[in-house]
Amino acid sequence: MARSGLLHVRFMDDILVLAPTRWKLRRAVNAVNCQRRSKMGPRRRHEKGPLGGCELVHGAHGRAPRAARAAASMGDYCAAVLRIRLPRPPRHARMVCCWMAEISCLGGEMAKVVCVLYDDPIEGYPESYARDEIPKLEQYPDGQTMPTPSSIDFTPGHLLGSVTGELGLRTFLEERGHTLVVTADKDGPDSVLERELPDANVIISQPFWPAYLTADRMARAPNLKLAITAGIGSDHVDLQAAIDHGITVAEVTYCNSISVSEHVVMMILALVRNYIPSYGWVVKGGWNIADAVSRSYDLEGMVVGTVGAGRIGIAVLRRLKPFDVDLHYADRHRLDPSVEQELGLTYHEDVESLVGVCDVITINCPLHPETEHMFDDALISKAKRGAYIVNTARGKICDKDAVSVNGGAKLVHQGGVKLVHLM
Repeated sequence: MARSGLLHVRFMDDILVLAPTRWKLRRAVNAVNCQRRSKMGPRRRHEKGPLGGCELVHGAHGRAPRAARAAASMGDYCAAVLRIRLPRPPRHARMVCCWMAEISCLGGEMAKVVCVLYDDPIEGYPESYARDEIPKLEQYPDGQTMPTPSSIDFTPGHLLGSVTGELGLRTFLEERGHTLVVTADKDGPDSVLERELPDANVIISQPFWPAYLTADRMARAPNLKLAITAGIGSDHVDLQAAIDHGITVAEVTYCNSISVSEHVVMMILALVRNYIPSYGWVVKGGWNIADAVSRSYDLEGMVVGTVGAGRIGIAVLRRLKPFDVDLHYADRHRLDPSVEQELGLTYHEDVESLVGVCDVITINCPLHPETEHMFDDALISKAKRGAYIVNTARGKICDKDAVSVNGGAKLVHQGGVKLVHLM
């Protein structure tokens, strides 16, 4: 770590702050407390290292305190762990604001933030919305409380993810002296992203409109310190290159897990009930009942399996249980027996055995080298004739060519979601 630099790493509700000297560490800690309006625990103890050690908040447990003790013992810098009352957020913008707050108060210098977002709606940025408000939730499904910021400068429910929405960051950043550049132009040597990259400190991108951070791009961005995904999944970032260049890669854990799980259930029902073709008959002015129902089935009694049982996968299983289906899952880590019993789950040690018994397969795992093209010709050929595959994860988990030809499969694209019906 550079002797002049500051580094912070988030571990759930803790922030691990690293600094080259005790004085800089103290200044960083005070800045965080002031910025967050959060308090350090009443009891503190020092982990003594060659540079004077770190402040460790009592009650902060898990990886962060262990990392702090390790950092102090290494002798390269001082470390402090701050426990904050700011758990995973319900909206992209809130978590991005949190990361930027830490950059603001820890970096000591003004930052240039380049935010790559999708374009505004074709008919223009909305001037009004269908709802006056959205439900206000107090906690996440696991019981963790939601963020309680002292104030926000955007209206929940309004479109923040497009260029004009700016993730609600403009006022927040500029009031603190930072520069914000927002663009949808991200591809090619003459793109706005390429022009702004050389002196950018922070890059914010989205899963469905990713700014691919390759090793080549990182080499052309010597000031880049933080790459944020305004969503879940960082497969658009070369993680090894990020490690080599000392770039922190962050994403917004839990921000849209429930949104995706609800979307999965909607897609399953749309496929099994043959909703989209049936709706097409109505749009065309017809009422062709036989055409609508000839491929429409009840979900009840079907075997439904998820590949991946993390936050999204388990949320899908919970939402499908009331449909009286037989639920299966495959995951590297088996769920607690109490959860299996509660939901009536059947566990599979490998994806192959799950695919062979399911009528509906939903893919809810991350994209990495082990899962890329996992659903290839060999795996898809093991599926039942007439099975459905819903992929709301990443497209490259499915081999598109294999899906398109295997068993006369039908591939439908819906807003980046891959819906597959094997016929």
